[in-house]
Amino acid sequence: EYVRVCDAFGTGYFYIPGTETCLKISGSVRFAYDWSSNDTSSDGDFQTRARVEFTTANDSEIGTIGSYIRLQGTSDDENAIVEQAYITVGGFRAGYSVTFADDIGIAGENDSFISGSKFDMVSYTYSSDAFTVGLGVDELTNAGFDDLGVEAMASASLGAATVAIYGGYDFGAEEGFVVGQLSADVGPGSLGIYGGWASDPSAYVDTYEWTVGAAYTFKATDKLSITPSVNYFEEFTGADYFGAGVLATYQIASGLSTEVTVDYKDTATEDWSGFVRLIRSF
Repeated sequence: EYVRVCDAFGTGYFYIPGTETCLKISGSVRFAYDWSSNDTSSDGDFQTRARVEFTTANDSEIGTIGSYIRLQGTSDDENAIVEQAYITVGGFRAGYSVTFADDIGIAGENDSFISGSKFDMVSYTYSSDAFTVGLGVDELTNAGFDDLGVEAMASASLGAATVAIYGGYDFGAEEGFVVGQLSADVGPGSLGIYGGWASDPSAYVDTYEWTVGAAYTFKATDKLSITPSVNYFEEFTGADYFGAGVLATYQIASGLSTEVTVDYKDTATEDWSGFVRLIRSF
């Protein structure tokens, strides 16, 4: 007959009628033009992406129980998919989800060290005021227990700076990776620095043996943020190259924003790429 607001878990939640479970519905529509160009070819196309998210939470005798479902589809394939779906109980998470490796990298569109960070997985994360540690097990392919991976992370917030270390090991490939990362408030913006190394190709890292990168996001105005970034890569093949880019984000109005980026990679063909996006979020 009416909707009761639930403010126990943040804004946007309401009680599912007849229950003590709180539900939040959110999502976005993104219209974009993506382009790329090198010495031999150029390409560009429009694409529209739709995303709907359902988040639930309720208190229980074993802690807060939650769930998350994200449905997503694009105009290119005309099919909606379950992009993520998982259950949480306190710091425990189980389902099809991004893992700790998804947090690796810096702002901008240039970092590309991690190639796989979403699997059927289970993980546990413990957080205090200043420290966070986590451990997870991933099913890297549909081969079940014949191909598992393990990830771990630890981070510490030290005033205006946060330091984090990530690691993972693919038991099927018998290869692993390690990443160190720093983010800090500096001047009118935020600085991010990271470096990563992988022993050989795995489900987590398939191209780069090592990389270092840095990005700085500063607010030019209340609505405009500009992020220049630089990255250096070395592939398992021995090829190495430099990359740089600039990302600009502008908040047009409440729930409506635009993003523009231009990126360059100094490979054998000198690759340029970028996009222009209009995003409606709710």
